[in-house]
Amino acid sequence: MPLNRSDEDAERNRRFRELALPYLDDVYTLARYLLRDPTDAEDAVQECYLRAFKHFHTYRGPAMKPWLFAILRNVCHTEFARRSSAKLKAIDDAPEAADKPPLWHESQETPEGAILRERDASAIRKLIDRLAEPFRETFVLREVNNLSYREIADSAGVPVGTVMSRLARARAMLRAAWLAEEESSE
Repeated sequence: MPLNRSDEDAERNRRFRELALPYLDDVYTLARYLLRDPTDAEDAVQECYLRAFKHFHTYRGPAMKPWLFAILRNVCHTEFARRSSAKLKAIDDAPEAADKPPLWHESQETPEGAILRERDASAIRKLIDRLAEPFRETFVLREVNNLSYREIADSAGVPVGTVMSRLARARAMLRAAWLAEEESSE
């Protein structure tokens, strides 16, 4: 028996929820790095998911995460880059969820270790934030969101070689900045 229009819509809605919603946090993390402002990031994610839902009928692959990242990237680069003529704010701290203790630990962390870990994490976030946009985006997609080179290339609309080059340069820039910061603090 063929599905009627309402059954088709319900099935499409269910598939979208199952395929797209698990990546909501990852999409927000990327938006946060790209836009450097939590409010703009939330707006961009909402716009991304609206567009993804509207064009869900065109989705033809198993790789939902890169497809969502490509939509988000377009949203960020077109609408929100145009909207913010002022300097973008630096990313502050990690999202609130990072403040919650993990559900399990391998070993009890000392207060000194926690301070050093937080100091290092904060320094790394600041160093990533200082990277030029294409390097920052590529680094976050690979190291934070664990996308493959091919998925990054598809999401960013560049060749795999460009992804590899940007990632290598981003790592080198981060390494140099980290070493320079370490030397200045001694």
